[in-house]
Amino acid sequence: MMLPLPPRGWLRRALRLVGWNVLLLVMGVVLTALAGETYFRLTVPFMQSNAPRVFVPNVGSLRPPNTEIRHTNRHDFWTVSRTNSLGFLDREPPSPERAAATCHISVIGDSFVEAKEIPIDHKFHVRLEGLAASRLPHLDITTSAFGIGDTGQIHQLPFYDEYARRLRPKLLVLVVNDNDFINNTPFLRAVRAGSIGRKHRLEPTARRRSDGKLEWAWSRPHQLPPTPQPPAVSRTLTSWAARARRDAVHSSWFALWLGAKKGALSPRDRRPLWFIRKIEALKRQPGYAALLEGWRPTTRLDLFRVFERRDLPPLFEDALEYTRFALEQFKERANRDGANLVILGSHKFKTDGRTRMFERMGEIAATLGIPVIDQADYIVRQGAKLTDAQWPNDGHWSLAGHQWAAEALLEYIEQHPETCDG
Repeated sequence: MMLPLPPRGWLRRALRLVGWNVLLLVMGVVLTALAGETYFRLTVPFMQSNAPRVFVPNVGSLRPPNTEIRHTNRHDFWTVSRTNSLGFLDREPPSPERAAATCHISVIGDSFVEAKEIPIDHKFHVRLEGLAASRLPHLDITTSAFGIGDTGQIHQLPFYDEYARRLRPKLLVLVVNDNDFINNTPFLRAVRAGSIGRKHRLEPTARRRSDGKLEWAWSRPHQLPPTPQPPAVSRTLTSWAARARRDAVHSSWFALWLGAKKGALSPRDRRPLWFIRKIEALKRQPGYAALLEGWRPTTRLDLFRVFERRDLPPLFEDALEYTRFALEQFKERANRDGANLVILGSHKFKTDGRTRMFERMGEIAATLGIPVIDQADYIVRQGAKLTDAQWPNDGHWSLAGHQWAAEALLEYIEQHPETCDG
């Protein structure tokens, strides 16, 4: 007959069993972390991007000239490029004399033109030169690109005034994306960036005159008033967790990869509850209630989805006006300098079913007499999917996306040979 174990002996055995399991779990986590760290240290060239910026008078924020730029999303690409003497990720632009003797094409845009994700020789404007040399050799096409991320057409006007205009391009190409309505509008740009109380240098923008019309100006980015903060205990825990995570991220390549993987798997444009709290708090601020009328955001950052509505809230109607003003400015400059102006609409307009946004951009361009090249339409005609134009874990153009952009632009030039007449 087996006697029951004394209570103390049973407890000791249970604690020993739990202790061994915890120890094995900790050892498993440590070994996995060591194996992951070793793997990434041996197989990945780098895990940290660098994106330095300098302020250039009369232009705005650019990259430092002749500087190495490293960029990675820690999954799809690890690119090392070098800025040219102007501060753009491109080859040195041709001399004004050389450009004038050719059909020169200047491309202006945001991160899709800057294209930190791929080597310079694979960017779409460089590929366009190669395609044109074999299919339209009589035109002698040369290209230059002026692109900086997180900008809209309103910020890109100085790129033309200070740099592209000197080359007297026969064709000026604006690469337009779905985020341009937001970036061209000071308030929406601040909401999307979440900038609160930060000090920035001056940047090109538009402001309303006393008669309600827009005028181009230099000013500091719109600053949002402070929003309610979480309780003190929550702030302490949050700051401690953020500090611990930051220390881990800066020291561990495996932790960097895990963080990027988590971001890739999580729903896109997801924002926490503070976004709703920020907008609701702004509505209670003097001067913001009328501005935010008709907009009730959800936990998802629906800045893009609002533009798909048939009837827009006043703030988003305002965004269309800012974009129209920026395109008008480009159109006036092109007419003045004898350049043809065309818009290359990125495939991003039509991803996730956002077609009305592209239609609104097209309507603005049509009223201004600016032709629009639809990259998404070109991709579909090739029998490919729109998602094939971007990286699996990044929305920017992949190598295929740049190839299709070059082909779509070349197709336009073939159908409009007068483009190179200026």
